[in-house]
Amino acid sequence: MFKSFIEEYTKNNLGLLLENEPLAKHTTFRVGGPARIFVTPNSKESLVQTLTLIRELNLKYKVIGRGSNLLPSDQLFKGIIVKCDKGLDHIEINENIVTVGAGVSTILLANRVAKNNLSGLEFISGVPGSVGGAIYMNAGAYNKEIKDILIKALVIDGEGQLIWLSNEELEFAYRTSILQDKKNWTVVEAVLELEPGNYEEIAELMKVRKVRRIESQPTNMPSAGSTFRNPLPHYSWKLIEDSGLRGVRIGGAEVSKKHCNFIVNVGDATAQDIYELIQHVQSVVLEKHGIELHPEVEMFNW
Repeated sequence: MFKSFIEEYTKNNLGLLLENEPLAKHTTFRVGGPARIFVTPNSKESLVQTLTLIRELNLKYKVIGRGSNLLPSDQLFKGIIVKCDKGLDHIEINENIVTVGAGVSTILLANRVAKNNLSGLEFISGVPGSVGGAIYMNAGAYNKEIKDILIKALVIDGEGQLIWLSNEELEFAYRTSILQDKKNWTVVEAVLELEPGNYEEIAELMKVRKVRRIESQPTNMPSAGSTFRNPLPHYSWKLIEDSGLRGVRIGGAEVSKKHCNFIVNVGDATAQDIYELIQHVQSVVLEKHGIELHPEVEMFNW
């Protein structure tokens, strides 16, 4: 089946194709075993064709963005990884309406719109992910979320059809959307509504927040950002801190000494190390506080 996929994908010039590609190259944790097939479709149309082909051949697959919220296992992924990247990197700005491809970096987008004197993406200017991933997770910071600025998203549904979903139809909630239930749906594009602003003021706010982030988070070490969702009204970092877990290690994975809701790769971690540390933190917090922590990090191929 993989042979048939490779032949068709290559014949139709759908994009980059690699075999046995280490996923450690494509996650911010810098861990993950190889993918049997790894592809990066070169356009929206190529993505539709790729997913249609995969489904016709009944192959296992996983769509990823920039890997900033992923924890794949160390084992071979016996399927196809589809990365939304350069083929979905368009940005169109029409007054205060921005149409953007799912593969665009959220940091790049925030800076691009700021230079066009548009405000509303400052909150995500330090989140190292893709637009597609931000919608999937309803990414947020500083009391703002992607749902606050999104008008609609173009999605490939389970039948391979391109459909527009409104903000309401995406069923956003804290760090979630309908896409987490619809595992075979894929974000292709988004339309955002921003507010007129002043570039100098926006840039200064992003600069201040960047300094604060560097001071309070382990930005110099591989991680997936916040590891656990906040079980409001509690905060995960405080529960972890009060459980005496700051600096705890399993193998090369460590509960960050700088920010307890970050698990970091200190240099030689395996995905298994990180997985076991996540489970250990959950177990200890549950025992000490009676509160179950739920990961923000998406795990697959376990």
